[in-house]
Amino acid sequence: MDKHQQQLFLAKSTRQRCNEWIFRDVPSDITIEVNGVSFALHKFPLVSRSGRIQKLVAEHRDSDMLRVELVNVPGGAESFELAAKFCYGINFEITSFNVAQLYCVSDYLEMTEEFSKDNLGSRTEEYLEIVVCKNLEMCVEVLQQCESLLPLADELKIISRCIDAIASKACAEQIASSFSRLEYSSSGRLHMNRQTKCEGDWWIEDLSVIRIDLYQRLITAMKCRGVRPESIGASLVNFAQKELTKKCSLWNPSGLTKVDLGSTDHERLVVETIIGLLPVEKLAVPISFLFGLLRSAVMLDCSISCRLDLERRIGSQLDIATLDDILIPSFRHSGDGTLFDVDTVQRILVNFSQQDDSEGDMDDESVFESDSPRSPSQTALFKVAILVDNYLAEIAPDANLKLPKFLGIAETLPEHARTIHDGLYRAIDIYLKAHPSLPDEDRKRLCKLIDFQKLSQEAGAHAAQNERLPIQSIVQVLYFEQLRLRNALCCSYPDDDHKPAVHHQSWRISSGALSAAMSPRDNYASLRRENRELKLELTRMRMRLNDLEKEHVCMKRDMVKSRSRRFMRSFSKKIGKLSLFGHSSSRGSSSPSRQSYRTDSKVIERTCASTD
Repeated sequence: MDKHQQQLFLAKSTRQRCNEWIFRDVPSDITIEVNGVSFALHKFPLVSRSGRIQKLVAEHRDSDMLRVELVNVPGGAESFELAAKFCYGINFEITSFNVAQLYCVSDYLEMTEEFSKDNLGSRTEEYLEIVVCKNLEMCVEVLQQCESLLPLADELKIISRCIDAIASKACAEQIASSFSRLEYSSSGRLHMNRQTKCEGDWWIEDLSVIRIDLYQRLITAMKCRGVRPESIGASLVNFAQKELTKKCSLWNPSGLTKVDLGSTDHERLVVETIIGLLPVEKLAVPISFLFGLLRSAVMLDCSISCRLDLERRIGSQLDIATLDDILIPSFRHSGDGTLFDVDTVQRILVNFSQQDDSEGDMDDESVFESDSPRSPSQTALFKVAILVDNYLAEIAPDANLKLPKFLGIAETLPEHARTIHDGLYRAIDIYLKAHPSLPDEDRKRLCKLIDFQKLSQEAGAHAAQNERLPIQSIVQVLYFEQLRLRNALCCSYPDDDHKPAVHHQSWRISSGALSAAMSPRDNYASLRRENRELKLELTRMRMRLNDLEKEHVCMKRDMVKSRSRRFMRSFSKKIGKLSLFGHSSSRGSSSPSRQSYRTDSKVIERTCASTD
């Protein structure tokens, strides 16, 4: 049934109803037309109640049969019919579904106390004040009816009164619910039982039927009244789920191209409004909901300020996010053609890092040399580091992912964020495998991110045989793996003569394990002392730089000729000749451990110098 047919059906039904209650024995002397519907009525009952009709009749005093048309009647023909019934003294029930229409039409027809006592205006005012404003559900129903009565319903304060009533009622119910959860503990203290389910938020589902502009005003009023942020957040989630259920149809899944820009206007308004209404408190809404809003904001091309606000909110609680949350598809067509929106994730990481720095912005002495336990921000940093490594591994197979974007994600977090580098090594190895034509210089840039002494035994064994790594990285892996083995063997001897040398040369091997158990605050003092000792070793390393560079050229030439396992065996023999594993054939040394330490120091000097 089209719109024209609906109007004809409404006009026909209205005429039938009008014939049922109008005076049949008295001929009508006035015909009033409202939205194409004609009402054959009588002047006297209308003039006695309506000031507007009284003026119209006075203007045409000489006409026996008056015909007038009322334009822009609030509520249309149905509202006017109820007002006409009231003028004729016919009883009907005022309800929450028609009180707003009656209130507006009484104002339009000027049905006030000036023309008749207990007129329609005072009756609807009384019902609105005594009945509707005392009941939250009725207020919501009235707000729904007001959507078709704007702007008159707003000018008559119907909307503002209902909104204030809903906000006050919701706040009062939450207070009452909070009192019901109070109980005395075993020690006699009064506290709130958080395990008891709060029954004061039953109205959340009801608010989801209100139009977005009225909903925005309502949530703002509830915030001012002091409604709990968790309740506000739950209402926002419920409203968004109802309004954005068809968002997937806005896109072509095959090409991720927009289907109809005009159909997204309402969804864009909903997303931007909800983002502006989000509570400032953390955890007021689930972080998965924030990511869902962010995907919708990117998909619907919302304002930049909305997206930046979401990214800031997400960055402040990124430690509770999951991998599925941060895998944001790249909806917009860009020159790189990546599968995932890496730029957005990088901005979120920057927000997280800046928030972490601002919380820990104190003097180094007071922060790192204190004996206090690990701060929550440091724990969050460790969680985010694991999340980032998993994210890098997911986006690494993308052939269109450029190296600067990959490096940008990997380098956002500080060095002390990763206690173990297995995840980072896995992601870099996947990237190298997916980009076989990557230049050697870029491979070196990637591998500089890895601290090979923080690899586990399994990851180290894999890296030692990984032909995708640069030769310098393989040298470091073999060296640290050998030192780890020597440390384990030497520590198994009960002789105290071996312990000083072992402890001195193995501090870098165990630093990864120490970092896992201790935060940078606990390690800083010892690292600063060890740094002074390293300065002396660094001077000797630089003296051996030229020798190691010559040997590196020869090794690289052999690597180009053959990448088989035979090369690795010959490579191990060369390393053995360089005393990389610390074997000494000298006799007469009073301390074998000290002699092997001197040999290993020469090699690490060359190795570290070649990787600078």
